[in-house]
Amino acid sequence: MLHVCSLSKLNEIVAATGAKSVVTLINAEMDVPTPAGVAPDRHLFLAFNDIVEQVAGLTPPNERHVAEFLDFVRAWDRTDPLVIHCWAGISRSTAGAYVAACALSPEADEYRLAERLRESSPSATPNARIVAMADKLLGRDGRMIDAIRGIGRGANAFEGTPFVMPID
Repeated sequence: MLHVCSLSKLNEIVAATGAKSVVTLINAEMDVPTPAGVAPDRHLFLAFNDIVEQVAGLTPPNERHVAEFLDFVRAWDRTDPLVIHCWAGISRSTAGAYVAACALSPEADEYRLAERLRESSPSATPNARIVAMADKLLGRDGRMIDAIRGIGRGANAFEGTPFVMPID
């Protein structure tokens, strides 16, 4: 199962689910220790800011980040849960969950997966830059971008509620 949460819920969700793999999508200056029970080589830390345009002094997600994320997710054996988190559990991590679902279910309909994301997380507002790069790398011909645009911005929230992203 694929679980999504904020940084503040990370250790709680890893412990509750028995996750053995974690993806951290967060700013470079954040120190996020590998949770107990997760081997260091199963904790992917990708450092970038939650932005969609270049901003002086900040690091946007780039294609290398997304490719590394895709490699990690594809190497997940799906025996034990995987947790994807960011600072608030609203933008970077929900983009990651959607991208992971698309990568792990290459025949799945992008629009259906986006609707599942919205049903699972009313506050999900996936980072459009991450989705666009993944769309290109996965050869989805703009469908991922359109699908996420179609679900619109999520409900306002300070922090997302942890959720499970269904994967076909």
